[in-house]
Amino acid sequence: MKLVITGAGGLLGSALVKRLEGHELYSFYSQHPPQSGRPVHVDLLDQGELTRRLLEIRPDAIVHAAAMTDVDRCERERDRANAVNHEATKAIARCASEMDSFLVYVSTDYVFDGRRGMYREDDGPSPVNFYGMTKLMGEQAVRELTQHHLVVRTSVIYGSTPSSGKTNFALWVLESLKEGRPVSVAADQFVSPTLNTGLAEMVIECLESRLTGTLHLAGATRLSRFEFALELCRTWSLDSSLIKPVSMNDMDWQAQRPRDSSLDVSKAANILKNRPLAIHQALSILKRQLEGSARAMAAR
Repeated sequence: MKLVITGAGGLLGSALVKRLEGHELYSFYSQHPPQSGRPVHVDLLDQGELTRRLLEIRPDAIVHAAAMTDVDRCERERDRANAVNHEATKAIARCASEMDSFLVYVSTDYVFDGRRGMYREDDGPSPVNFYGMTKLMGEQAVRELTQHHLVVRTSVIYGSTPSSGKTNFALWVLESLKEGRPVSVAADQFVSPTLNTGLAEMVIECLESRLTGTLHLAGATRLSRFEFALELCRTWSLDSSLIKPVSMNDMDWQAQRPRDSSLDVSKAANILKNRPLAIHQALSILKRQLEGSARAMAAR
């Protein structure tokens, strides 16, 4: 297939391009060049350039994984968040429709208000912050403008390497604990932590099978952020006393977060060969990946 991956330097994008090297792959990025595929620098704020690049390539399929994901920044810079997460998605959807390309749009658990958790695909979204609102508007644009599409919702992606110039929750916790630094983590915010490589495998299966509609692709275990940190601590045999449980109300956040945005992944578990990973499976894989990276660095 001829494929375009947006956000190819990000946590999901980098895992996707590494696994799709056998295809004619165009890796769209903004700031951090990807390791695989043909790198194409694209600024999502420039819809003219974005459209031109897509129409030049005319891919069979597009995975739109790029987004402005800093929740507090989205609250502060609403015009930019809308341009990146909504308007750019709309431009991509129009191109996909014109080229008859299959479009996979990566959305978020933050389209839900978090009042009850374990959300199914057909539950009504109701975001509590502007980031979630822009991603929901992106979903709506994809559904309205394209015939052949899959909307994928995921939650708290983490992985073995920093991406797009920033660390992720799992690496932040591990690095802090290894250095003996305490971490304060919300004990009353529940999510479905998702290993990036497992997510990539599921997205690729959906892509190759041309699954359409809406699908929740996330970790199979509902955890509070605090419980997630404890699981990391146990897997690496670190000092759990350094993990301080706090309330969401005590966090220095500008934007409201959903209290329980965990996702029900039973639909994905029933139809995919690459099933959502339970937390113990995912962390075992993450540990092997980190140990493999350490050995590779030591051998240089």
